[in-house]
Amino acid sequence: DANEQETVLNNTTSGGVTVNDVIMHIAQEELPFGGVGASGMGAYHGHDGFKTFSHGKAVYRQSKLIARLAALVGPPYK
Repeated sequence: DANEQETVLNNTTSGGVTVNDVIMHIAQEELPFGGVGASGMGAYHGHDGFKTFSHGKAVYRQSKLIARLAALVGPPYK
């Protein structure tokens, strides 16, 4: 019954839910799969899995032209 499904979905915490099946959730590669809290290590599969197991690194590269221009307005000593 749809009301019972909504009650369960709205009142439980989980990494994912499968309705009327047992194993198909993990077979869907684009759906994140994994537990929450102490029951899992986070979501994996697809884009969500890539983000879970990745650590972004910010890289800034100043162009040589901007560096030269910045040197013109800097202090008059080396």
